[in-house]
Amino acid sequence: MKRLRCVLAYDGTDFSGFQVQPDQVTIQGEIEAALNRVTGEDIQVFGSGRTDAGVHARGQVIHFDTSSNIPMDKWRFVLNNQLPDSIVIRTVEEVDASFHARFDVQVKEYRYCIDNNPVADVFRHRYADHVRFPLDVDAMQQAAHYLVGEHDFTSFCSAKTFVEDKVRTVYGLTVEKIGDEVWVTCRGNGFLYNMVRIIVGTLVEVGQGKRNPAELKEILAACDREKAGKTAPAKGLTMWEVVY
Repeated sequence: MKRLRCVLAYDGTDFSGFQVQPDQVTIQGEIEAALNRVTGEDIQVFGSGRTDAGVHARGQVIHFDTSSNIPMDKWRFVLNNQLPDSIVIRTVEEVDASFHARFDVQVKEYRYCIDNNPVADVFRHRYADHVRFPLDVDAMQQAAHYLVGEHDFTSFCSAKTFVEDKVRTVYGLTVEKIGDEVWVTCRGNGFLYNMVRIIVGTLVEVGQGKRNPAELKEILAACDREKAGKTAPAKGLTMWEVVY
């Protein structure tokens, strides 16, 4: 028995999230089905985190155990040959049996893309949220500064979040304009349900002049979801990198 770690990318548009769900098409479900076809084993996949329906990944990490004798240099080809085009295994390597894709994570990075054109770009609509009016990126970055560090992020997580400890550490939160796109990059030790999307939705309201940047400090202290902005659409969010 050996443990393998894979880095994968996927377009989450047509999936009901990462985690297996009854009667739903999911990333985990597709990978486990592919593994069963190539090994004949019932293999459970463990991911670094669960992305929601419509959220994408460039650097999702999974691990699984197998007794298969498939050569290491063939695993990537064999799995990609069994997966839909919207899921790609980027790397495969054997790791120590103690490695865990979820519990060993040190840093996660998510990036959110905003198409800030007057008219939406049809070729980006699956991967970016369209905001037609110009955003004040400097004000958004000023607001983002208040969220860096260790805080109780109750105001920035879904009311459906059932974990009691809502303290997380954000190592970096940047907003930058690249051409006609605005990118929000968030790095932290972990994120609550919808946390990044609510942060982005609130920053967009700052960029639109609907909120003052300093309000972010008050919203954070309130520990009240209703004080923060809207939840940004899933399609603009990508799990970019996981660091161990």
